[in-house]
Amino acid sequence: MSDQPKPEMKFTSRQLALAGLVMALGNFMVVLDLTIANVSVPHIAGNLGITVDQGTWIITSYAVAEAICVPLTGWLTQRFGTVRVFTLSMAGFGLFSLLCGLSPTLGAIVIFRIGQGLCGGPIMPVTQTLMMRIFPPERRGQAMGLWAITTLLGPAMGPIIGGYISDNWSWHWIFFINIPFAIGCVVAAYALLRPAETPTAKLPIDLVGLGLLVFWIGCLQVMLDIGRDHDWFGDPKIVMLAGAALIGFLLFVIWELTEEHPIVDLRVFRHRGFSSAVATLALCFGAYFAGIVIIPQWLQTSMGYTAQDAGLATAFTAMTAIITSLFAARLANRVDARFLVSGAVFWLGCMAVLRSHWSSGADFWTLALPQLLQGFAMPFFMIPLTTLSLSSVEPSEMASAAGLQSFLRTMAVAMATSIALTIWGDSQRVMQNDIVAKLQPADVQSQLANAGFTLEQSRQMIANIVNQEAVAMAVNHTFLVTAGVLFFAAMVVWLGPAPRKKVDVSAAH
Repeated sequence: MSDQPKPEMKFTSRQLALAGLVMALGNFMVVLDLTIANVSVPHIAGNLGITVDQGTWIITSYAVAEAICVPLTGWLTQRFGTVRVFTLSMAGFGLFSLLCGLSPTLGAIVIFRIGQGLCGGPIMPVTQTLMMRIFPPERRGQAMGLWAITTLLGPAMGPIIGGYISDNWSWHWIFFINIPFAIGCVVAAYALLRPAETPTAKLPIDLVGLGLLVFWIGCLQVMLDIGRDHDWFGDPKIVMLAGAALIGFLLFVIWELTEEHPIVDLRVFRHRGFSSAVATLALCFGAYFAGIVIIPQWLQTSMGYTAQDAGLATAFTAMTAIITSLFAARLANRVDARFLVSGAVFWLGCMAVLRSHWSSGADFWTLALPQLLQGFAMPFFMIPLTTLSLSSVEPSEMASAAGLQSFLRTMAVAMATSIALTIWGDSQRVMQNDIVAKLQPADVQSQLANAGFTLEQSRQMIANIVNQEAVAMAVNHTFLVTAGVLFFAAMVVWLGPAPRKKVDVSAAH
């Protein structure tokens, strides 16, 4: 399927502007929903009577469903048409947003979040394809710049918007706000984009590969989510899920490498440059997203922040990232991309080390400064990594490579959420034990008694202080782990060769 416009396809400047706005808005909604629920999890958990750990299923279910659906985008657009896929995906996204907001239980929210993810998965690559299809060559740079800004802004604005809504309205509205935008996008797409529809063909779908993909990812994610509550491999259920995920993954790899029309073309991993680049991307995105998940929850549950303020402290990354994205795109094809990526990822690791020295007495700007500084490096690893990965594959493999890149990035987000929360929770218990072992409770209780506190009040105060400090120390430990991952990723990128040809980075999803 060609991304070039049909000769008869004509759009006025006004129509192009409206179409670009519609597609940028659709993309913004999808990436926004990756993080908008993060700061709202404590509100949702309190309202539904569940733990915060259980509430994280709201985050991971969406990310995993999106990861499963992204590799199907190429088949869907060839089978049904690019514009039709966009329109139906937006309609489904709006419908499942409504159902999420109306859900009375965690189980219902998770089910409808899966529906949201399945509908949202194709929207990012489809909007990108349509931008390239309808805009003339001389205006594609501007169009993709608008698209890239929404990709950077979405995850950063999610915590702010979600926090404001949770504090001032109700958590239900983090889903309801999608509905009018989804309706507007569907109506506008139907009115504006029909001339840009692509040819369709009846194509076979690899049902076995799709089934295996859903099976092993589902088993892996359930294992990661419930493992911390079931003593991990001390529970037979976790062992069974781990075994099923491993067997499913091996069968999936074997099947996809031998299938004539695979749902996911794993053969692109034979290119060393592609493999090293996407491995770096997955590690970096996972480590980055771990902070987006942990910081808002820590600030709300232990530091007394409102959801809005917690979101604001998390979101400063986008402000500096937008500024440096202009320079990163220009340098990506002029400088060895490995230098840009390695330096940027090393900088991200340094910011993780800076965060590992936080304390329970840290003020707002102490917490926000690493986020602000981190933003300078974000475009310098995202854009050059796309160049590195896509310049390593054959032109005919570009779409498959871009889909796999998006799939691994999304899966890294889902897995990082579960793993980071596990490390954080385990570290809290270890830190509590260490603090209690070194504490002299008798002396402290005596001092508090002299100050007029009862024995029960003294014990409660000591317990609160121990818990608050243990949580802060656990946050520090988690960021030390992410720093190690980032420093390792800065070296992984050098396993691939330097890019030998220029690449249109808009091929990336």
